[in-house]
Amino acid sequence: MAIAQPEPDVLALTDWRIEPVGDRCLQIRLGDRVSVSVSQTVHAVTEWLLRQGWHEVLDVVPAFTTVAVHFRPERFARDKGPAFAQLSARIRDVLVEGVPAVVHAGREVEIPACYGGEYGPDLDDVARACDIEPAEVIRLHAATPLVLYTFFFSPGNPFAGPLHPRLNVPRRTTPRTLVPAGSVAIANGISSIYQNASPGGWNVIARTPWNLFHVDRQPPTRLQLGDRLRFVPISPAEFDAMLEPRP
Repeated sequence: MAIAQPEPDVLALTDWRIEPVGDRCLQIRLGDRVSVSVSQTVHAVTEWLLRQGWHEVLDVVPAFTTVAVHFRPERFARDKGPAFAQLSARIRDVLVEGVPAVVHAGREVEIPACYGGEYGPDLDDVARACDIEPAEVIRLHAATPLVLYTFFFSPGNPFAGPLHPRLNVPRRTTPRTLVPAGSVAIANGISSIYQNASPGGWNVIARTPWNLFHVDRQPPTRLQLGDRLRFVPISPAEFDAMLEPRP
């Protein structure tokens, strides 16, 4: 006998607005501050839109507080008004009714990270700015799992939070022209990992030996939206032993 599966809770949406972004994209703004609850709403709306399979929609892209919907204007009926207005009305009807909440499996991923020294050149500066010892920065950063809000900046580059309030520091006043791949950095209540070597202005406190993006895998991202990331301190010797190749 088949066991009936419980229906997912309907997520009531009260604080949202739809905005045009050029002539081929609209943006659904679901909050004005980055938080776990807003991120969960973003993921729920994104998943619902992806399930619709609308032939007019090219892509659905979640961010911290918004969902971008890229569409093909030529696929909308010309006699029914602008494409933006038609798609906005369709989405608005759904948002008014609410969308099914996303039930994550609750995966917790332990990410090895070597803190300080050449691996985390900003660790001491962060400690001074927070008026705590470097060891306490490490403890606080590694103590609580961070929810993966979104990918941004480069493929597989995760942004997660919230950080412990005592680690609330802004971005560096002077960005670096090159941040090594794997660098673990913090700013404005969020922690990120530089998947690729690139310029950057965040405070680098550690580096992970993991490669988080493999173009030949499905999915290519090692981490997934909604994952809880727990950073695990490792030694330089352990870093060298665990270092993964990058294409």
